Amino acid sequence: MKKSIIATMVAIAFLSVGCNHNNGELVNEKQAAVIEQYVDHTVAPTYTNLANYADQLVNELKTFQNSHSQSDLNKVCETFLNARAWWEKSEAFLFGAANDFGIDPHIDSWPLDVDAFNNLMSSPNMLAVLAGEDGDVVAGEQLGNALLGFHGIEYILFHNGQVRNASEITETQMVYAVAVAGDLRNRCFQLEVSWIGDAAPKSHRDKVEELELNSTVNGGSYSYGDNLKKAGNPGSTYASSVSGLMAIVDGCKTIADEVGTSKIGKPYNGEDANYIESPYSQKSIEDFYDNILSIQNAYYGGIEGQRNDKLSLHAYVKKMDKGLDNEVEEAINTALEKINAMPRPFVQNYTNPANGEAIEACQNLDDVLSKVNDALRTYEE
Repeated sequence: MKKSIIATMVAIAFLSVGCNHNNGELVNEKQAAVIEQYVDHTVAPTYTNLANYADQLVNELKTFQNSHSQSDLNKVCETFLNARAWWEKSEAFLFGAANDFGIDPHIDSWPLDVDAFNNLMSSPNMLAVLAGEDGDVVAGEQLGNALLGFHGIEYILFHNGQVRNASEITETQMVYAVAVAGDLRNRCFQLEVSWIGDAAPKSHRDKVEELELNSTVNGGSYSYGDNLKKAGNPGSTYASSVSGLMAIVDGCKTIADEVGTSKIGKPYNGEDANYIESPYSQKSIEDFYDNILSIQNAYYGGIEGQRNDKLSLHAYVKKMDKGLDNEVEEAINTALEKINAMPRPFVQNYTNPANGEAIEACQNLDDVLSKVNDALRTYEE
């Protein structure tokens, strides 16, 4: 009898090393450490880089608006592409503020409504308002998603994959570009502040507060980063730490499916030949590649230079099932390779058979990530 009681007590003590029970919900400390690494070293630096480049873009556009020099325009375009890359590397975690506050469609809808754009260019009253001190706010509130975000700015800056000649860009186009870039910056600040709260620069937080943009989970006290880190604890919307891990994987699954099924698939399969991302800069394939890098960063526990293998989802899955981890690694690498092998530019080669191989690789990655969540549901350390 005593031996049975002692054995039970030992078993309970062993389990308590790795897990805590909070408010009746299971919190696994190893899972929580993986989540913390993900928030602090994948999500946070990605959104911080995005916010900084978006801010820089506005300032450089204003400089070019005054100088009209080609060298200043070249700087603008370089900054635009850097901001764009960080946005695409964030798409594995659109499940947070980007989705809840409608930021994703607000700054990244395509194709651009060219007819509406031309009408806007013929509307001196609206252009005058956009040229005002609050042009960024007016743009965000009145132009609509099909005229906002990256692709509206891209349309001004690039043509047929090349930086435009500075002399081709009119003053009315620059009024539009500066206003839309201001709105883009505001929403990128909102993303950053929503995830990292007081760790964001004060100027970014002040702008979000000034514009009265939502930046907490359900209007409460938690940032999105805190909410995920506290998975399984009272107040978090995640019932357990494993549900937090599964949310990370679901975010990766969502973008793997979107790249294959929609971004490449819709034009390739003839569903919608106009559904081509970044057609003016002709950086579609770079967008797709960066989307898969967002999955890689999430899986390996950080952006390049900030990874900690011991605290990565990769290490956790490897402990669960080494063979499954190998499948994930291979699926990520294959998706990157197949996308990189697609003929450029995509806008001129969207029916090429190589694109079908990239679609298949993305679908396989989605399928393998589904296996990860199946394993997480049943795995106990």
